Amino acid sequence: MNTIQILFSLSANFRWCIQQYDVKNAFLYGELEEEVFKDPPPGFSHSLLPNQVYRLKKTLYGLKQSPRAWFERFTQAMISMGYQQSQEDHTLFIKHFISGRVTILIVYIDDIIITGDDLKERDIIRKRLSAKFEIKELGKLKYFLGIEVTHSEKGIFISQHKYILDLLKETKMVDYKPHETPIDLKHILDNDEEGVTTDKGQYQRLVGKLIYSAHTRPDIAYTMSVVSQFMHNPKDLHLQAVYRLLRYLKSTP
Repeated sequence: MNTIQILFSLSANFRWCIQQYDVKNAFLYGELEEEVFKDPPPGFSHSLLPNQVYRLKKTLYGLKQSPRAWFERFTQAMISMGYQQSQEDHTLFIKHFISGRVTILIVYIDDIIITGDDLKERDIIRKRLSAKFEIKELGKLKYFLGIEVTHSEKGIFISQHKYILDLLKETKMVDYKPHETPIDLKHILDNDEEGVTTDKGQYQRLVGKLIYSAHTRPDIAYTMSVVSQFMHNPKDLHLQAVYRLLRYLKSTP
């Protein structure tokens, strides 16, 4: 996420266009290094004898090896086109030119975004990727990793409107009354040793999703730092603080 935010910042300040692409059936491009066998799919007419299975030549969706195999194939393709893989974030690929221009690509599973100040190179890489994989051009970046992106002459506006609404639906908080502040201004949240224990797994999942929404919501950063302190032994008091935050997000999605 830090890499994505840096790309947004660069694009806004240098007025670079951010293009988005999708790789169709990405995992099917992965090459298997191990021998993997599977039963025939149900209902598939085949000539195999009883107790015989198929040996896979390529990866399939559902295999644990598939994401790694696909990414290795994609990395090889990018390096062959003269791009350098970042050692800080392996999903980031950069190509510098003698002229000083630069093209940057980042991939998340089958979603690709490309930016930079070399328009000619952006067109070349699109064509070369299309020759290796089935690529769908999605135009200017609008939605990536749960973040909505709006472009204007003043720069880039990012939000997680849909992400927050989906979270409210998931927690059944849609019909609850909104709150004006994310946390009680005079709150006293401690370990509450005598309090009622709540579901630890549920609390951790909910707080984790809220932490993700804080990437575009600095107004909830303090509240998140408070409720995150009780992940190891959450009580009902802490859960109520999280619900209050959700009610605040409902008023400002």
